[in-house]
Amino acid sequence: MYQQKQLRMQARKSKPPSSKQVRATPKWEFAPLDKDSFTPIYFQIQTQLLHKIQSGQLRAGDALPSEEELGRIFDVSRMTARHALQALKSQGFASRHKGQGTFVSQPRVEKDIAHLSGFTAEMHALGMKPTSRILQAETIPAEADVAARLGIPLGSPIFHLRRLRLADNVPVAIEEVWLSQQLFPGIDKLDFVRLSLYQTLREQYGIRVTRADEVLEARSASRREAELLQIAPRSSLLVMSRTLWSADGKPVESAHSLYRGDRYRAVLQISATTVE
Repeated sequence: MYQQKQLRMQARKSKPPSSKQVRATPKWEFAPLDKDSFTPIYFQIQTQLLHKIQSGQLRAGDALPSEEELGRIFDVSRMTARHALQALKSQGFASRHKGQGTFVSQPRVEKDIAHLSGFTAEMHALGMKPTSRILQAETIPAEADVAARLGIPLGSPIFHLRRLRLADNVPVAIEEVWLSQQLFPGIDKLDFVRLSLYQTLREQYGIRVTRADEVLEARSASRREAELLQIAPRSSLLVMSRTLWSADGKPVESAHSLYRGDRYRAVLQISATTVE
């Protein structure tokens, strides 16, 4: 089985309209709709708006035409215009702000769960600047669940690191890790505001990770999590629990990560010789 190892943005490129352009207003310029086509009218509108986003004509934070504007521009019902905007919102390309309108959103990051990669490497691959804010960094005795995952005696000293992760200064994740201090002496003295954890484990401690056991779930954000991530309480979160294993078959890290549901989605691509 082959698993594609790649981190990419959600948005897929769409072709620009090929028919001649008509100026609807000084601000908006769209191609005429093909109302005889089998392609739904709302989808044709959605496609044109999506092209403007993907081509850079519209950027994150820019206002989209209102339902009334789209209805006037394309001579369609308000319901059809609403359907087009709703489709963009469901794809993560737009968000509605009550009393203000609909705005372009940053597209979600597709997190390939078949690929073992840290946050820093993921963001660099996307051309974004990763930064961190330390929420907790402490040495504590291992509780039963963490001790079991790390294969160490109950109460053994472990390093507990909890960080808020930001991409281009926008908070997108809360990451929490537990590491055995016996396996990683002095790790509590390092500055993980500026250091990559996985790069440190590899370069400073000689750890080569070959396997991960992961559990993926979805749940709502608590009030405190929502404050940290700058989202509304009970917004959706992508939750990942993971244990990393080294080349010699030892568990080296237990981790628990919370990702903003409006910024991330998990993907897994599998090639198979047969489908049963």
